[in-house]
Amino acid sequence: MRQIRLTAYHVRIPLKHKVRHASHSREETDSLVVRCELDNGAVGWGEGLPRPYVTGETIDNVWGLLAESDLAQQLAEPFENLSQAIALLDRFKLKVADCDCPFVERGCFGNSARCAIELALLDATARSDGVPLSRVTELVPETIAIRESKSQTRYGAAITTMSRWKTAIRAWKIRLYGFQQTKVKVGVDGVDDVELLQQVRKILPANRIDIRLDANEAWSCENLEAKLAPLRSFEITSLEQPVPHSTVAGLAKLRGKIGVPLMLDESLCNLTDAHRAIESGTCDLFNIRLSKCGGLIPSLRLAAVAHQAGLGYQLGCQVGETGILSAAGRHFACSVANIRYLEGSYDRHLVRERLTVQDITFGRGGLAPALTGAGLGVDVDDAALQRVTVRQQTWSPN
Repeated sequence: MRQIRLTAYHVRIPLKHKVRHASHSREETDSLVVRCELDNGAVGWGEGLPRPYVTGETIDNVWGLLAESDLAQQLAEPFENLSQAIALLDRFKLKVADCDCPFVERGCFGNSARCAIELALLDATARSDGVPLSRVTELVPETIAIRESKSQTRYGAAITTMSRWKTAIRAWKIRLYGFQQTKVKVGVDGVDDVELLQQVRKILPANRIDIRLDANEAWSCENLEAKLAPLRSFEITSLEQPVPHSTVAGLAKLRGKIGVPLMLDESLCNLTDAHRAIESGTCDLFNIRLSKCGGLIPSLRLAAVAHQAGLGYQLGCQVGETGILSAAGRHFACSVANIRYLEGSYDRHLVRERLTVQDITFGRGGLAPALTGAGLGVDVDDAALQRVTVRQQTWSPN
């Protein structure tokens, strides 16, 4: 097998409602969708969501990155099966220019683009081999201690910044729908976090629903203890990325003192970040997100590193993911053990165009079945893709 055509789509996905947190608010998202075609006719799809405040990527600089990276020639190398496709992707490099950008220095610039390309090639190859994408977990040697085949998985919910009335409605929906976990966004200007959690906990009692917090870099190491102290009585199980990445080293002195496990998100984008966090002792958990972390294979390795270091991990998602990335997340979730929290598959509830024929949104209680079809196990809706495409570009080997 070999790749004969790679097509990138800049898509603009409208959301059903505004999503707001301390770092950003959005009503739509510009994403990258990639289609990969093999010489045997197999076609695969991938998706990545550029986030400038996470990996330094915008849809425009990602588009330029693809143009500079000689994609057709890099991915034209022949391979025989999914295992060899993984090896090919390990050798694949995007041509990132030398500059003083901190995301380039960290090695995470281009992660969303890599994710989209990786998933497309893996999907096409897995379809050709007649196996589900979750088979990749078994073929990455580092995952041996965290492999687990599941017939279903359970997602959690999220409460983002909104009016008190809408917050109450969201909390009641979470309770009535039977969710067991939810994330609450805190640290937003103009919002009293104590009042927010009082309101949420009245509807979502601690004996029924696990609540964790995400501050999206809104606080500082100097005020973290003061900000968190009045919130601890609400039985919080973790606190995600409370301070900016530039000051994350300061969490090492606070971890263990604040009484709540710390999770890294914006500061956890690749293995370099992971090893630094482990060595400096800045966290208790990793938030792994496929697009942010460069795809399925790097994300599996991050989970393995966390497990080896005795840390927990969650599989997160990014606002505006369509059914393509939701499907990839489902394969991760149904093949990896000990996932502390699980986010994603909001498709029907959040995006106006899920891009897939199949609706794989979670059901009651956040429950969702494993996808057992070949590759991602979903098919792309070509008409929907064309409705949201802003531009596209195709590469083929010479």
